[in-house]
Amino acid sequence: MTEVIAQIEGRIGCITLNRPKALNALSLGMVRALSRALLDWQVNPQVLAVVVRGTGKEGPFGAFCAGGDIRFFHQAATADDASLGDFFTEEYRLNHLIHTYPKPYIAFMDGIVMGGGMGISQGASVRVVTERTKMAMPETHIGLFPDVGGGYFLSRCPGRLGEYLGLTGQMLNGPQAVAAKLADISLASGMLEPIWQTLISSPFENAESVERWVLAQAGAMTPEKLTPQSQIDEVFGLPTLSDMLLKLEAATDEWSQKTAHVLRHRSPLMLHVVLEQIRRARQLSLADDLRMERDMVHHCFHLRSVADSESVEGIRALAVDKDHTPNWKPARVEDVDLSEAARFFASPWPSDHHPLRDLA
Repeated sequence: MTEVIAQIEGRIGCITLNRPKALNALSLGMVRALSRALLDWQVNPQVLAVVVRGTGKEGPFGAFCAGGDIRFFHQAATADDASLGDFFTEEYRLNHLIHTYPKPYIAFMDGIVMGGGMGISQGASVRVVTERTKMAMPETHIGLFPDVGGGYFLSRCPGRLGEYLGLTGQMLNGPQAVAAKLADISLASGMLEPIWQTLISSPFENAESVERWVLAQAGAMTPEKLTPQSQIDEVFGLPTLSDMLLKLEAATDEWSQKTAHVLRHRSPLMLHVVLEQIRRARQLSLADDLRMERDMVHHCFHLRSVADSESVEGIRALAVDKDHTPNWKPARVEDVDLSEAARFFASPWPSDHHPLRDLA
């Protein structure tokens, strides 16, 4: 089965992620197919704009992309397979290409949109969500961090929402994603197929008119702010994780208790890393953020031995043995060696040999 269907219809480059049983999780082959199509269409005068969607169990739409193929990450890390590094280098290049694409790139983010799915949609010029959208960056749950440019786009959410979403992995629906500035328009899922058909059959005169037409759709849902926004800003604006947990665990309201419980079950080491990542990324360009994240993801799999890697252990617990009891080292936020967390930000490459040195 072709995992990425890329074809030109009318004046539109159409991409369908077609790996529904895996919720369209990205393999290295899929990353390469996406990159190939986008580079070809970038210089093809027939293509005015690009549209991307996922396939669900019932057919097109219904699921966008659940992220990178984490089982592959686990296998490659334990086998010391160099293609793991290739995957991240090429995926981050693809993310950069989408953010800087010279033609409209319209992402239909219906259903699940997580991790790598955010990487191929956040750089879109129009990001469409629906009432079925389930959007999150849940990487701290598996001992990773919100990569694919996550530092860049999460740090640009209103207030301290970026820290909250990156640390907890909280899921957003479509209207919440618009309020969080992670989507542009929320439409009823039933509208997507007719919109897609109109896009490929209409004689649009130029690229701008394609973008304008999608954004002008009637019936957009009202954005829905995350509550409690003031509490999110207050807690997640505190200087350290220990401060945040102290405040949450001293409070008696349901949101504070639930949030503290979530944080206590994430990788303590990676929580420290993610907080630093998002705060650093506020001052970084996209290219510099992706270079930082390429350094970080190298350390996820190489800073410690494979047996002690938080990422390998987190994926094992969730997707391999499925016992849902990761053995985090250390087990508590308060016991993390801050100098170890700091090492994630030291590049293993000299700047002129960095795998993403040429990103502008």
